[in-house]
Amino acid sequence: MMKKLLSAKSLGLNLGAGLCLTLAAASVNANTHTLQNKAYHTGEPIPKTMQMTGFIEMQHARTVKDIAFTDLEGNSVKLSDYHGKLLLLNLWATWCPPCLQEIPALQKLKANNKGNQIEIVSLSIDEHPENIPAFMEEHGFKDFESLTDPTKKVEQIMPANVVPATYVFDGAGNLVGFMRGFLHWDDKGVQPYLDKLIAKYAGKTPENIAAN
Repeated sequence: MMKKLLSAKSLGLNLGAGLCLTLAAASVNANTHTLQNKAYHTGEPIPKTMQMTGFIEMQHARTVKDIAFTDLEGNSVKLSDYHGKLLLLNLWATWCPPCLQEIPALQKLKANNKGNQIEIVSLSIDEHPENIPAFMEEHGFKDFESLTDPTKKVEQIMPANVVPATYVFDGAGNLVGFMRGFLHWDDKGVQPYLDKLIAKYAGKTPENIAAN
């Protein structure tokens, strides 16, 4: 199935949005996203810094399937492997210029949060993930780590028709927020907001969710 990179101009979108859109040439991806199952009400939303205005904190956390992806060494990695921490899952692709702009800042953010209750994970939706290591070396992204999802299983959670996109999960694996489009992850307003997300969601467990 051929994939086309659509220009923002051709779709009447503002180039400043910093995103890439994909269109399947024949039909919608077979992996239909479902977000019908509400896990709990998330309560009062966290006040947003200016840089985080595009982030959507959901009114109700949603249960999602425990999808398994593959790392660049061929190992299976499930979403549940990150339970106990806030998970920031960033979708990207080698053909997406804004995605590549995000990578250095995300790597720095990940390094700065070592030891914190958060996991920052990249997920490539490239159809040929075997080409990613050489591509990363060519662009000078040293020690870059990424999971791969060439068949877009992530669409069982939400559509993957826009990259970059970032999904946020609580410590129990429930989806609690998302952002579709480019973000300056090294902006000074990002870390304080992430700290508040960590404090609110990283400690969620099935037990304390059921108790409330």
